[in-house]
Order: sequence, then structure tokens, then C-alpha cells
Amino acid sequence: MKVALIHDWLTGMRGGEKVLEVFCEIFPEADLFTLLHIPGSVSKTIENRSIKTSFIQRLPLARRRYRSMLPLFPLAIESFNLNGYDLVLSSSHCVAKGVIPPPGALHISYIHTPMRYVWDMRHDYFGGIGGVSGRLIALFSHYLRMWDVTSSARVDRFIANSAHVAKRVEKYYRRPAHVINPPVECSMFRLDRDRGDFYLIVSAFAPYKRIDVAIEAFNTLGLKLKVIGAGQDGKRLRSIAKGNVEFLGWKSDEELAGYYAGCKALVFPGEEDFGIVPLEAMACGRPVIAYGKGGALETIIPLNPALGAKAPEGPPTGVFFYEQTPSALARAVSMFEEREKEFIPGRIRERALGFSREAFKARIKDYVFKGLEVFMAGSSGGGERGDA
Repeated sequence: MKVALIHDWLTGMRGGEKVLEVFCEIFPEADLFTLLHIPGSVSKTIENRSIKTSFIQRLPLARRRYRSMLPLFPLAIESFNLNGYDLVLSSSHCVAKGVIPPPGALHISYIHTPMRYVWDMRHDYFGGIGGVSGRLIALFSHYLRMWDVTSSARVDRFIANSAHVAKRVEKYYRRPAHVINPPVECSMFRLDRDRGDFYLIVSAFAPYKRIDVAIEAFNTLGLKLKVIGAGQDGKRLRSIAKGNVEFLGWKSDEELAGYYAGCKALVFPGEEDFGIVPLEAMACGRPVIAYGKGGALETIIPLNPALGAKAPEGPPTGVFFYEQTPSALARAVSMFEEREKEFIPGRIRERALGFSREAFKARIKDYVFKGLEVFMAGSSGGGERGDA
């Protein structure tokens, strides 16, 4: 069986790349297609295979400005020739799911999110842009939404990384999606009794991450906050931070594990489709103070569930705040400070182990190979493809 793996771009090891890494392990002989690849930016498991890039790779300034080339992405992803492949497995948060598969191939797409730039978070990315630029962005966004919906018909089966994303797949594409949560490298993280006196953020500096909300809250509280990450919003975030907020840049996996284990709690102020970072902190036995929306509702057991909400059962692993404002976050931190003894590190880690890499790999293998069996039986018998 000839397998093609499709991924949006390879510029760093984030949650999507960790999913792709497992795909590479399941199909070690598969070819990998991506819009752009910065050599050395991802793990050896991904690097050590045949990687085929699009024309985006050859454009000037592509490495630094590839996100500004968004209107070209549909054309680029459709340019790949997949003739001869039996299985197409895409890992998509932008356009990867829009690849054109050959007629006789099964296309399974693991969706991290429908294209957030033009759907639910378009105002976070482009809301402040006016004039001619704003009108051009609105025009291209309209075109990209139409393309995104149309290209969803090229997928035979959808896997969503969370129930939250599955609802969006149903909303925008009118298609069901099977939920398999992404992997967490629990083996990398440990319990540590030597807890520090600081709170921690681990995040890319993108507008929708709402790190500004956390900085303003901690400016008021005066508590220590360490921020690990980098990105487009870095200059602005540093300009509003007081002396109790420390920016550390990106850290190695080993260093990151130490910060997780040593913090009082992780602060997670944005709405994520799933959110691997909270589970990494929980694998170290550390609680999470999170915005109570999106994927966090599926992984964190809150000390303070919303009235009438159905929360996961078990000992608490975090505290939610339900308004994305500095004052609401500050109140959640104060609640945590008052009730910190109610959080049991060993039980918090147990919660994270249910989302381990091994569990993810087993679920993906089971789903993909069962899907292939159904597809091959339907093909030989003249049946049609269908969703799970």
C-alpha cells in the first residue's frame, strides 16, 4: 500500500507536528507533502523521510513571511500529484485537507481546526485592519471560506482532535467527525516536590492566545509570572508587562519539563481547539488556571464548574475563569491561592495519562486500518465511501 502524508507546513514542533510524527511512525515508508519545510525545524522522525514541498518553498521571504501568502495556499496544496497512492492521510489546521486525492484512494483527514484565519478567529487576526488592506482581506477571506467548504468534499473520513472541533466540522462542512484527542508525551514529564513560587505560560505569541489578558492580570496581582514562547505579538506583550513578568523565549523539552514541574500552576488564557500544553503541565502534577471554553472543557476537571455544565468526573485538576478579562483571571488566581491544597499532584498526573502518546497511536491505527477495510470492501463490491 502506498501512503501519502499531507501537512500544512513544517516550521517547528508544535501539537500538529507531534500528531504528524505518530503518523510517520505508523507509516514509515510514506511520502510527506507540505507547503513549506524549514530543514532542521522538526524531529528526526519527520525529517528522515521523503519530503516534497510546493512552490511556496521557492518564493522570496517564504521562510519568514509564509503566513502572508495565505491566499496562495489552496493553489499550492492542489498542485501535489498524488496519483498512485492508496491512502492519503492529512493533518490539517489550514489547507492540508484540501489536497486532491486520486479517485481510487481513501482520504482520511485529521482536523486540528477548520481554517481559523477565515472562520471563528478572523476578527482576532484581521479585525483591526481597515482601508484598502481590510477590503482585500475581506475579499480573500470570502474566497477562502468557499474553497474550504468545497474542498471538504474531497475527504472520505474526518477525525477531529476534540469534540469542540468536531462541532465546528459539523457546522462549517456539514460532516460528522470521529474524535481522537492528540498525543501528550507524558513520559517526558515528572512529578517534582520542589515547587517554585511562580506561575507559568507556555505559548506562541499569537493574538488569539490572549497572553495580554494574563499579563494585565498579573500586573495587578503582583505575582511572579514566567512566559515561555515567542512570536508576532512579542514586542507588544513586553511593552505592557511589569517587572514581575519574565519572558524566557523558547526552551528545550528538558528545560520545559523543569519549568512545568516547578511552577505553582499553568496559566492558559486563550481558547484552544484542544490544548496540549495544559495536559503537559498536568503530567507534572501541576494544576491549570484556564479560560473555561473550547478544548479545556474536555481535559481539565475544574474546581469551579460553570452552573449547569457537565464537567469530567474526578479530583480537580484546575480552575476556570469564564470571562476573557484580566479581572476574571485575577479572581481565578486568587481562588487557586486560597484552595491550593485541594489539588493532589498524583491524581492530576493520572488525568493526563489518559491522553498519552501510546493511547493516541493505538486509537489512530485502529481507526485508519478499520477505515481501510471498509473502504476496500466497498470498492470491491461497488459500494460508496462513508463517514464514521
